[in-house]
Amino acid sequence: MSLQDRIESLKAKHAALETAIATETRRPYPNEPQIAVLKRQKLAIKDELARLGPPLTH
Repeated sequence: MSLQDRIESLKAKHAALETAIATETRRPYPNEPQIAVLKRQKLAIKDELARLGPPLTH
């Protein structure tokens, strides 16, 4: 896997986590511990992207 492929894969995972967080947040009774786990995963991916390439834009 090339560096660019890795970056694209991480960006896709980051976007999927963002969607999952938004979905969980909109539920009538959001699972706060699950949201915290998803946010930590998203942050870890963002940190890795920062190390690998240009800044992640939203």
